[in-house]
Amino acid sequence: MHLKLGFSTCPNDTFIFEALVKNRIDNNEFTFNLHLADVEELNKLAFSESLDITKISIAAYPRIADKYLILGSGGALGNNNGPLLISKRKIDIEQINGLKIAIPGFNTTANLLLSIAFPKIENKEELIFNEIEDAILSGKVDAGLIIHESRFTYEKKGLQKIVDLGEYWETQFKQLVPLGCIVIRRSLPEEIILQVNRMIKESVKYAFENPEVSKEFIKQHAQELEDDVIQKHIDLYVNRFSIDLGAEGRDAIKFIFQKGHEMGLLPALKNNIFIDF
Repeated sequence: MHLKLGFSTCPNDTFIFEALVKNRIDNNEFTFNLHLADVEELNKLAFSESLDITKISIAAYPRIADKYLILGSGGALGNNNGPLLISKRKIDIEQINGLKIAIPGFNTTANLLLSIAFPKIENKEELIFNEIEDAILSGKVDAGLIIHESRFTYEKKGLQKIVDLGEYWETQFKQLVPLGCIVIRRSLPEEIILQVNRMIKESVKYAFENPEVSKEFIKQHAQELEDDVIQKHIDLYVNRFSIDLGAEGRDAIKFIFQKGHEMGLLPALKNNIFIDF
């Protein structure tokens, strides 16, 4: 069976999917048409139902819940880490609402977390995630919300942290930080959905057991090519919840959806959102 598969170029995703796309695991004669892109582009492709399986921001899911289910494997849940709000100069928390802030997409979880933490921010500019640091340095914006590899490089560029939204989230709500998930079309047969979930789970396990194998594929697509930056990225965002969300991961996802809805940032969810095992 041929399926359209989308995931980001970031090390956590390429690490997770390398074994699947390189046929290092049993793919049951599935073939995949790959689309690698920035997560905000993947969000928009999911909105237009252009992909069968794709990584998306958790925050984007409620808009496509009637068309897609969340798979149990392949996602990204943070533990005391998340998007960073950074700037070129020291900025106090009380000043944040008045800043012009670059964000990596209006549909990203980063923007949702920022909106929950600081609901009065009005001046946001959407940029590709790897353009945000330069926008701060040039003075185009006062601050920026960074994700992915930028977390490990911003200090070398003379930038400083205002707040870690992952730490904020866990301090305020005592919950894990759901960042991204893998979704699949509801219209596919249940047997296919379960097989795809199993293959992604096996791909993650293979990556953990054979970490050297995926390095070439990861470096082909990474924004930052230093080995230590790539490894820190993987270590931070690929964990046991990437193998299987489990009850704890599912509860964390349901909580952020509930909180987003309570604040008027996300639509209500009416259908079951997870695959049935």
